[in-house]
Amino acid sequence: MSKAESPISQRASRRHHRRRRLRRRLRLVVAVVVVAGVVVLVRPAATRWLSELDGHSAAAVAKLDIANAAAISPLRGRIVAIAEGQVGYRTSPSATYCNKYSAYWVSGANDCANANRAEQWCADFAAWAWKMAGVAVTYQYISGDLNSSSASFYEWGVANGTWHAAGSGYTPLPGDVAVYGLNVSQLVAQHVAVVVSYSGGSRGPDAINGDGDRTGFSVVELANDEYRADGEGGSAALWGYVAPS
Repeated sequence: MSKAESPISQRASRRHHRRRRLRRRLRLVVAVVVVAGVVVLVRPAATRWLSELDGHSAAAVAKLDIANAAAISPLRGRIVAIAEGQVGYRTSPSATYCNKYSAYWVSGANDCANANRAEQWCADFAAWAWKMAGVAVTYQYISGDLNSSSASFYEWGVANGTWHAAGSGYTPLPGDVAVYGLNVSQLVAQHVAVVVSYSGGSRGPDAINGDGDRTGFSVVELANDEYRADGEGGSAALWGYVAPS
């Protein structure tokens, strides 16, 4: 008669089987499509449930996002890696808009009692991620350049020929910046976020948000199928995408 497994052995066995299931799913969920002549790996939206299991699974999904982006171009791979690496960042002091991304650009109020600067910072975060990845970013308040205004990404895209309106048939690519709540006549927008993946049939992208508020006040966070984003005045609809090159 065999001895019963110890509780420690049982836990180890469960972890082993969970990892095997994860590896099988990651192998099965990758499809190959062609975008603009480039072979791209696309991960269906259903695999996002993996990020809810544990840190190991979330890291595996992020790793897949980065690999898929890098398959399109090294620049896009770097953008996604940088944005994914910031998830969980929170402002300091808490319950303020004091953040390191605005401080990098020397933008916002200098009243945080630390090295941070205070302003609503979704555009500062997206511009920072592009800059750190190697996009030629000029940050200044001149039409066609990037700044703390979310609409500056729309203006940058128009000036550089990389703006794609929602509904135009454009398939968003990782590394793009999604623009929400755009008012073209007034040149204002409510929010921007960095695209990390897109699944065919989804209404919006999976995106990393600076100054997000789904998981806390003013944090960097992931939103799945983000066809609407919270912004000033309520939920803002997706208006389009800006490609980095």
